[in-house]
Amino acid sequence: MASVDRPGSAPGVLPFFVYGTLRPGEANHDLFLRGRTAAEEPARLPDAALYEGPGYPYAVDRPGFAVAGELITAAPGAYAELLAALDLLEEYAGPGHPGNLYDRVAREAVRPDGSRVRAWVYLAAPPLARRLAESGTEIPGGDWLLR
Repeated sequence: MASVDRPGSAPGVLPFFVYGTLRPGEANHDLFLRGRTAAEEPARLPDAALYEGPGYPYAVDRPGFAVAGELITAAPGAYAELLAALDLLEEYAGPGHPGNLYDRVAREAVRPDGSRVRAWVYLAAPPLARRLAESGTEIPGGDWLLR
């Protein structure tokens, strides 16, 4: 299950799991990630489903499903800047903030070789996740690039 980023209990410097417009070739990749990454590798986020949004997707918790994406490791010295930029892009104002579009949570992503790595991922905030589950358009196969 997801663990929310809480003051005083943050798990430290983690890579990021991205699944939408931050993936290579997508609109926000070069704007936000160019020059700030040390590594980008394919990965999957287990127990999550992907939904259409207004030009970008939303991932939500869903046991038995998986979302395709990339694992992004920040370049040396770029982590704080990258974290702040992605929080701003994803409209994440902090744990439990009522204005959050997404919540940043630490989850395990799975590399193609089956190894697991804890990473930050932005999931739809709970009120939005409930609406998506009720009436959203799911992206079959959980891959934004294949929509």
